[in-house]
Amino acid sequence: MPDKILVRATNWVGDAVMSLPALRALRQRFPQARISILAKPWVADLYRREPFCNELIPYTPRTLAEKWAAASALRPHRFDTAILLQNAFEAAVIAYLAGIPERIGYARDGRTFLLTRAIPVPRPGEIPRHERFYYLELLRRAGIVDELPQNDAIRLEGAPAARSAGLDRLRQLGLGDAVIGVSPGAAYGTAKRWLPERFADSANRVASELGAAVAIFGSKDERALCESVAASITTRVKNFAGETSLAEFIDLAAACRVYLTNDSGAMHIASALGVPTVAVFGATDDVATGPTGTLAKVVREQVECSPCLKRECPIDHRCMTRVSAARVAETALELLKCDLLK
Repeated sequence: MPDKILVRATNWVGDAVMSLPALRALRQRFPQARISILAKPWVADLYRREPFCNELIPYTPRTLAEKWAAASALRPHRFDTAILLQNAFEAAVIAYLAGIPERIGYARDGRTFLLTRAIPVPRPGEIPRHERFYYLELLRRAGIVDELPQNDAIRLEGAPAARSAGLDRLRQLGLGDAVIGVSPGAAYGTAKRWLPERFADSANRVASELGAAVAIFGSKDERALCESVAASITTRVKNFAGETSLAEFIDLAAACRVYLTNDSGAMHIASALGVPTVAVFGATDDVATGPTGTLAKVVREQVECSPCLKRECPIDHRCMTRVSAARVAETALELLKCDLLK
């Protein structure tokens, strides 16, 4: 039984959220082990309050010399086992150079010879389609867990602490206790983005029912997009785009009464925090990467070309233009009723 486990985290926020059930299962299997998470800075704060994480190790190297130094810095930890949730060749190289005796990961990216337990990648149809099962299956095939959970909603266990901190911040900003979160952007490409004016319209409809303010979130590069939404909001509004770290975003999102979003990292986080979340899907597959749990709902229109998984729509973006603001607002209000009945 390993005493010290290193987990190489995934590099993207959405993937990191979908790997949370596997990390929770790892802790349940090895309750006394010291689990360290090696993660890029932009995802590291996701794990900070989670009980499976004893230590966060930031992974920042770019050059070969820096990567060698990062591997050397891991050696004094004397890890027993490395579990590589990231699929890259580099993840296996770092674990090998760090002298970790057991290295477990999927047999991908030409790295099999660097792994002591190279796990075959699941073929289509072998496991449930949602991506969270991809990470859980790695543990199952490695003999760490016995079976895949049937209904394992993704949750951040640090949500109560995050919500308390977020409410304090929203109150300080004069937004009050009832705030609607909105994320109109999506990193993958414009094909995933619902129309910004409809985000504003649906947020206004929900805000009118709740007497709520609106908080808009996005990256620095999405500042103008978020500002275009903010300009059409008819209640108190704050554009946070480019102003929050991941840790700050987690706190603020946890304090939102409901969250309206595209398929994005923000969607995964809001849903995992247990916030009622309405996600507009079009180009991507909600069965594979959608939010989980009873307080998350996907809104999409079934069109012949969706999901296409394209970054940019080559025709008329019909999968998104056919989704009405009224439908998204109604879905959000129905979710809020369900939340009150819990």
